[in-house]
Amino acid sequence: MGDRGEGTRSARKRRDIMQAGQSVFLREGYAGAGMEVVAREASVSTATLYAHFPGKGDLFVAVVESAVRNLAHDIEETLDFPGAARERLLAFSHAYARFYTDPLSRAVFRLVIAERRRFTELADHFRNRSRHALGGNAISLIGQLAEEGLLKVEKPAWAAGQLLGMLEHATLVFGLVAGDDVLPRRPIDDICADAVDTFLARYGT
Repeated sequence: MGDRGEGTRSARKRRDIMQAGQSVFLREGYAGAGMEVVAREASVSTATLYAHFPGKGDLFVAVVESAVRNLAHDIEETLDFPGAARERLLAFSHAYARFYTDPLSRAVFRLVIAERRRFTELADHFRNRSRHALGGNAISLIGQLAEEGLLKVEKPAWAAGQLLGMLEHATLVFGLVAGDDVLPRRPIDDICADAVDTFLARYGT
């Protein structure tokens, strides 16, 4: 029981450190983030912090990995959404738009872009993971709808790029320019409906 309790406490401390690290990195940027500040916000000693993450770079990599994994979860769940093509595409589009209007998503994108020179491998990994978690799921959904005869698509990857482009322009790009917390003037429902209807006008059966 004692070992299990130690493991639970260690996992809890690691989670607290990750949450504090994410908050400090997003607030201060990588260069301005101090490990002592992270330790204080996580309510752990610096010795405990360094036992889990030997350096600031290690913590940064872990924070970015966790953010991508958590933020993409809702999008992946829409692949099993039932219904006709429009309903399934709308479910995916809503999850995708929510992802890119989430202040955390925008902030992580901005942070990784800002630190690309310092963390080239991480930036490439982030891009590839995002492409798989986001674009890959769009390709899978469109390919599935095509196999079911609900779409006329020869190259699902091209079609996915067109749908995602319409959504990203009004959500992610807007947020990166206007600010992490600024939402588009048009409701998300309207943005998604317009994108899906335009997409179906091109690829619907």
